[in-house]
Amino acid sequence: MAEPRARVFGYEVAYDGTAVATAEGAAVEVPESWSPEHLVLAALLDCSLTSLRYHARKEGVAVSASGEASGTVTRREEDGRFAFVEIEARFDVHFEPAPADQGTLLERAERDCFVGASMTAPPRYVWNVA
Repeated sequence: MAEPRARVFGYEVAYDGTAVATAEGAAVEVPESWSPEHLVLAALLDCSLTSLRYHARKEGVAVSASGEASGTVTRREEDGRFAFVEIEARFDVHFEPAPADQGTLLERAERDCFVGASMTAPPRYVWNVA
């Protein structure tokens, strides 16, 4: 029996001083004042919330949420390269109705965010559930 084939997602970004990102045909202009580091943090927030909504929807739970992220970039001790060495993602979340197992749902959201999973310095997630 053949191994199931993984879904493949395509993304493109064009840059000439102002970034325009396209994903599946939709274009979004990135604010000129944002650095690449801002974009990494924004990607972590968006990916984490997308993952949370996906898992909540599978359980019949609606989510309203927002987030903030911060990070520290400096030389890593192990190789002397500049990189994020600390990242924190903080979220305010409301579920309707409350999930049967909130902890497992939040763990899945963290686990399945490919941006967070791709980082050398694992993000620290803080979930404020109201």
